[in-house]
Amino acid sequence: MEATLLCRFCSSPLRNVFVDLGPSPLANSYVSESQALQMEPFYPLTTYVCETCLLVQVPAVVAPEHIFGDYAYFSSFSDSWVEHARRYVDMVTARFGLGESSLVMEIASNDGYLLQHFAKHRVPVLGIEPAANIATAARAKGIETLVRFFGTELALELRDQGKRPDLIIGNNVLAHVPALNDFVEGLRTALAPAGVITIEVPHLLELIRNGQFDTIYHEHFSYFSLLALLRIFAAHGLKIFDVEQLETHGGSLRIYAAHADDESQRDSGAVARVRDLELEAGLGSAAGYRDFDARVKEMKRALLAFLIEAKREGKKIAGYGAPAKGNTLLNYCGVRTDFIDFTVDRSPHKQSLLLPGSRIPIHAPDRLDAERPDYLLILPWNLRDEIVSQTARIRAWGGRWVVAVPRLEIIA
Repeated sequence: MEATLLCRFCSSPLRNVFVDLGPSPLANSYVSESQALQMEPFYPLTTYVCETCLLVQVPAVVAPEHIFGDYAYFSSFSDSWVEHARRYVDMVTARFGLGESSLVMEIASNDGYLLQHFAKHRVPVLGIEPAANIATAARAKGIETLVRFFGTELALELRDQGKRPDLIIGNNVLAHVPALNDFVEGLRTALAPAGVITIEVPHLLELIRNGQFDTIYHEHFSYFSLLALLRIFAAHGLKIFDVEQLETHGGSLRIYAAHADDESQRDSGAVARVRDLELEAGLGSAAGYRDFDARVKEMKRALLAFLIEAKREGKKIAGYGAPAKGNTLLNYCGVRTDFIDFTVDRSPHKQSLLLPGSRIPIHAPDRLDAERPDYLLILPWNLRDEIVSQTARIRAWGGRWVVAVPRLEIIA
């Protein structure tokens, strides 16, 4: 008998498929040359929407320790993301009056890309980062970093040590948490009585509107609407009192939360406004999620039609970037070195490796000058303006850029 899949928040049976992307490798498990002849595991990448709580989710097929113990993504290699972090730090320091007597804790603090900006404000910080290789980079910047997964157990330890953060930050981490209730309960346990939590997540509303199916991969266990977040946080004694809509990652939410009994934080009208946007888009019931799978199939056909025609014309095609979202796109569409000769990435931690599944080689950006591709497929489409600017030199040989999401577009 087939086991029944249960929602990771409310434990209701998962019956409604949101989108089925077929079998796929782990999107951040890059392959070394020495592993090139070895078998690579593929896992089902089927996404469900819970009828009860409306949480969109991928069942956990691999333990987080396997995915995040040694991680290839270093945030500091995106200039625009570091600048986004700097602006956030300046804003939140002023808004909540943070100073030398405060404590700021970031969960999934990566290489210190964000916490480093608190130094000029003289605000003490603590990073929580499960990937030891990335934590080493943060420590080299002088940022105290614990190599741990965050949850209720660690929150209790920190509280016993007298560490009650006035601000807890979680940027693009909530989606990576399979034990969602334990994580959010940990937020409540760790937070100072008058403290604030800010969480940034890609907005499910924008994922659906713009067909951003490539942001779905096994490392992202959950995909959040504000409707679902309100239920989840309330169940753990936390209230969401403000929300911002951001342009990052193709459209994100930044929520502000506090203890439910903290009367110093009043509800913002923005919460009702975003909630109403989601309800108008049909996200208040499972029926609003049903046509996404068909739209994704059409996006796959459009990319393949372009690649087939370009190759028949003898064009050379390279990729730019080696992001997880690109690996979802390439594996779902069945694109390998028969279409994409190679890709380039600024991160030395990815260069000389192969993309998972597709086995497309990753080189340094100067490979573009040697190979002079006719088309450059931008895999991290959320950074398209930054990438077009950085690679403007391809125009000299008639090169053009291509993006496949949210729709196929050729940029001259």
